[in-house]
Amino acid sequence: MKPNDLPLVCLPLGLCEEDATTLLQFLYNLTEALERHYKAEYIRRMPQSPIPTDDSPNTDDPPF
Repeated sequence: MKPNDLPLVCLPLGLCEEDATTLLQFLYNLTEALERHYKAEYIRRMPQSPIPTDDSPNTDDPPF
């Protein structure tokens, strides 16, 4: 077994409802913090799709 074969996160099994709720809230908060911190890098690396303008032809509407 190589180090990369191991799971990144080991999730606890059999949590009570209160503990599961606490874990989920923590993960949501962690995700929001990561998004705030790395948002600029994420946006910069995302492929940019052109923003449609009013004079752009609508390719979804077939000609009649």
